[in-house]
Amino acid sequence: MIKQVKSTLHASDATLVQDAVGAVALVIMLVGALHLPGLV
Repeated sequence: MIKQVKSTLHASDATLVQDAVGAVALVIMLVGALHLPGLV
């Protein structure tokens, strides 16, 4: 089972990085949206 997980992660390195970047962008937008009412 560990071999399957390693091979899956190795095969999807590029999409894994893209997904991580997308998740970080979503978190940044969420934090910005939550701070927006305080600026008005």
